[in-house]
Amino acid sequence: MAETDRATRSRLTRGGILRAAIALADERGLDGLTMRALADGLGVEAMSIYHHLPNKDAILDGAIEEVFAEIAAETLASAPAVPNGAAVTPAPAWDAAVGARILAARRVLLRHPWVPWVLNARGAPGPNAARHVDGIVAAMHDGGLAYDLIHHALHALGSRVYGYVQELSDDGGELPAGALEQLAMVAPNLAAMLAEVVHDDPDSTLGWCDDQTEFEFGLDLLLDGLVRRAADPSLPPVE
Repeated sequence: MAETDRATRSRLTRGGILRAAIALADERGLDGLTMRALADGLGVEAMSIYHHLPNKDAILDGAIEEVFAEIAAETLASAPAVPNGAAVTPAPAWDAAVGARILAARRVLLRHPWVPWVLNARGAPGPNAARHVDGIVAAMHDGGLAYDLIHHALHALGSRVYGYVQELSDDGGELPAGALEQLAMVAPNLAAMLAEVVHDDPDSTLGWCDDQTEFEFGLDLLLDGLVRRAADPSLPPVE
C-alpha cells in the first residue's frame, strides 16, 4: 500500500464516512449511494470503509442517526432566544412546542429527501432518533397530557413525528397518461378530486402528495384535536 493510501486510511473515521454517505445520497439519491462511489469520494478502497462500518445497512443506520443529530441542532437553533437579563423564558404551549419540533425535523428532511425511504424500510433505530421522540413526549407530558393520551397521539401523528407523511402512494411525479380516465371508470369521485387538486410540484415534496401545505394542514388538525381532547374531561377515555 502506498504511503498516501495509508495516510488517507489513517484519517478515515466513522463520522467522516457517514457524513460523506449523507452528502452522496443528497446528491445522487439512494441508488447512487454505493460502496464503490463512497470509497471513490473518500479516496480509499472499499475495504477501508468496512473497517469502520461492516455493510451498507450499517451505513444507512448510521446516516439516519447523523440526520437526527442534525434535527436536534435544528430544534435547538429554532428555539426562542432568552432576552438579556430575563428570567426563565416561559415555556410555549405544549402543542406549539411539539409542532416546532416536528417542523424542525421536516426542515432537515427537506435537505435530505432520501431519509423517508430509509425510515420506511428500516425504521429509526438509534439513540438520537429515540431522543427526538422523547422530546415530543416530554413536551406533551409537561403540558399536562397523560401518558395514555400521548401514546394514542403518537399513533395518530404517525410518521409526522419524524417530519414527513408516509403516503398511501409513493409513486411520485405526475400521473401517467390516461390514468385519471381509467380511474374514473371505477372511482369517479376520487378521479374528480385528483383532477382538481393533483400537485404539480413533485420535486419539492417528500412523497407524492407530501408537500409543505398538506403537511402543516394535517399537523395543525391533529394538534388542535389533541388540545381539545386533553382539555375536555367530559370526553370518554380512549379504549
